[in-house]
Amino acid sequence: MPTPSPATESREYEARHLLVLEGLEAVRKRPAMYIGSTDTRGLMHCLWEIIDNAVDEALGGYGKEIFVTLRPDGGISVRDQGRGIPVDIEPRTGLSGVEVVFTKLHAGGKFGAGSYNATGGLHGVGSSVVNALSSRLDVEVDRNSATWAMSFRRGVPGTFDGPGPTAKFTPGGSLRKIGRVSKGTTGTRVTYWPDRQIFLHDAQLSFRDLQDRARQTSFLVPGLALHIADMRSPDVVEETYLHQGGISEFCEFLAPDHAVSDVIRLRGTDRFTETVPMLDDAGHMEPADIDRDLEIDVAVRWGDGYETRTQSFVNIIATPKGGTHVIGFERGLIKAFGNALQNTRLLKNGDEVLKEDVLEGMTAVVTVRLAEPQFEGQTKEVLGTPAVSRLVAKAVEGEVTKFLGSTKAATRAQARAVLEKVVGASRARIAARQHREAQRRKNALESSSLPAKLVDCRSNDVDRSELFIVEGDSALGTAKLARNSEFQALLPIRGKILNVQKASIGDMLKNAECASIIQVVGAGSGRSFDIDAARYGKIIFMADADSDGAHIRCLLATLFFRYMRPLVDAGRVFTAVPPLHRFELTNPRKGQEKYIYTYSDAEYQRKAAELTKKGLHFKEPQRYKGLGEMDADQLAETTMSPRHRMLRRMTVDDGLIAEATFEMLMGNDVVPRKEFIIDGAYALDAATIDA
Repeated sequence: MPTPSPATESREYEARHLLVLEGLEAVRKRPAMYIGSTDTRGLMHCLWEIIDNAVDEALGGYGKEIFVTLRPDGGISVRDQGRGIPVDIEPRTGLSGVEVVFTKLHAGGKFGAGSYNATGGLHGVGSSVVNALSSRLDVEVDRNSATWAMSFRRGVPGTFDGPGPTAKFTPGGSLRKIGRVSKGTTGTRVTYWPDRQIFLHDAQLSFRDLQDRARQTSFLVPGLALHIADMRSPDVVEETYLHQGGISEFCEFLAPDHAVSDVIRLRGTDRFTETVPMLDDAGHMEPADIDRDLEIDVAVRWGDGYETRTQSFVNIIATPKGGTHVIGFERGLIKAFGNALQNTRLLKNGDEVLKEDVLEGMTAVVTVRLAEPQFEGQTKEVLGTPAVSRLVAKAVEGEVTKFLGSTKAATRAQARAVLEKVVGASRARIAARQHREAQRRKNALESSSLPAKLVDCRSNDVDRSELFIVEGDSALGTAKLARNSEFQALLPIRGKILNVQKASIGDMLKNAECASIIQVVGAGSGRSFDIDAARYGKIIFMADADSDGAHIRCLLATLFFRYMRPLVDAGRVFTAVPPLHRFELTNPRKGQEKYIYTYSDAEYQRKAAELTKKGLHFKEPQRYKGLGEMDADQLAETTMSPRHRMLRRMTVDDGLIAEATFEMLMGNDVVPRKEFIIDGAYALDAATIDA
């Protein structure tokens, strides 16, 4: 490592070398300390700061509507119907309340009791930081029967002689009255233009993120209407979000799967004492013990999927990285389930339920409200108030214990279903761990955990290797001769495997064919599936080209979609397409293949007509009733050789639609499937049905 040369580096370090940043200079010098970054994420954080101030007013019962507009000139406007920022003089600074809020760091109405009970803002830097990072900010306040206005350029008060951030700016000036409003009319309007000296030139406001935030807030504050508009292009987009159902409705909205339980509300209140610095009458900071009230409100439900989705909030401010409230929620949840399962016969000796088992398929919205929460940094992504963890755990444990031990028939049935799901997840995790522990390709033949019927290949190259899942022993015999043993492996299955859409996880793992497939793929199943551990680059279903073969392919597709979904999402699951007919030409022309294969009855009719029209003679076409009727050369040429074969890739364009389709075709509910069959019957050609 090079060493600095004394000749080129000054050794002087005196007090005059120290840089003192006054006021908002620190924000402009180190913006990432306050907003996280100077890309799109930082732009959106500034917008959240202004919107959250308006939402805090609505939380206090002041105003039912908030309007957010992305303007065509690059500006952003936020309008609320709150009390309006104070316009009188703040005695310590001699400045108006508006100027204090927008120019002084760590100033605002959220430090002491009185103005706000529970808010997201607590550092008092939100509005002033946005002001410092804006090339222009205009604020108008309706209060005391008048409209008051003030403008800033990069945090400096002054006046503009025209619209937009490029208008001529004159420093100086203070809050001014610009009009009158009717008595009782209050509110604040903030319009600002992000400073491109600070933010990256390619950083853009995301309307999709704004939609998500508005929707989220409307769930968290029932009855609050958020109107958002994107006017940056000629195609103006306007939307309104208003929900009355609260976090129960939010939980249902977030859930990605079919419900095992209804949404359960876990509520509680508690109090804790916190030592915090407080301003005394002389303006000095003194430590004081403050009693804090904590409100806990959680909506949770379990579904039949594997994904865990938890969204947490403190005073409606999202905490994407969790914090003490989420830690307490999970701790209380695990303890309640552990105690409940001890009183049942669901667990076998030696079985253990872990956190991941309880959280599997769970969707939860965790909210707490308290005054002056401690966040880790201004971006407020993690709640740090220590006492919250203990109190939330206590409340959640009590409420979940009541649910699991309920004597009401409907609730008891749901509680039993949730407990069975948790136990099933535990058993699946144990089975998956056993699968992951199976030795990989290089010692697969010596591994006793792999099925003896597996005909493996020699190559260790995962990207090149292929696993053919073959229907029946007769087809296996032909496939052994037709395959390229260097990179093509074969796994035979006996007839139709278990329909896993209807079966439980335990039943699926007990099924020999399903267990063999999972073991051979080698990457586990369900939530623990690890695509990087998969032993083959391609999984190919190879079944007969008849209705039974189609049913087997559907059953296999259901297994992979439900328990090995990442392989499907990665486009690594295929269906082989064997031919239905073979034409043998008796007088092939020069350069023409002697054998021609067709893959459907319609193609067969077209090809027969085409050959006859061309005067080509052929023997009676052969119709294949199964893969076992083909000899090895034919199977290799038509179905297995990468040079000639045709494969159909299994893809998922829309996960929700795919999930609904599998449930309709393979699930327990017969009525939708019957309607699907009846509707499709009218479009079916009876002549194409297998004899």
